[in-house]
Amino acid sequence: MPKYLIEREIPGAGQMSPQQLQAVAEKSCTVLRNLGPQIQWVHSYVTDNKIYCVYIAPNEQMVREHARQGGFPANRVSRIDAVIDPTTSEKT
Repeated sequence: MPKYLIEREIPGAGQMSPQQLQAVAEKSCTVLRNLGPQIQWVHSYVTDNKIYCVYIAPNEQMVREHARQGGFPANRVSRIDAVIDPTTSEKT
C-alpha cells in the first residue's frame, strides 16, 4: 500500500500545547475510524508553522478526504517512492 507525506500549513503549530496536539490527534483518529482500515496514520512531525504527516492509504483521494472530514489543511500531498537512511549506504 502506498505511503504519502502530507504537508499541513498551520501557523503556530510549533507553539501548540500538549492538550491542543492531543485534540488534533483525537480528531484525526476519529476520522480514520470512520474511513475504515484502508487508511492509517503512521506519525507526524510538528515544526514552527507546519505539520508533516506520514499516512498509508490506497490513494491520494482518501488522504484528502481525511483532511476534508477532519478540517485539516492538506496543502501538499506527495506519494513516497522510497525511504532511505544511513544503512542505505551499506553494500550488501
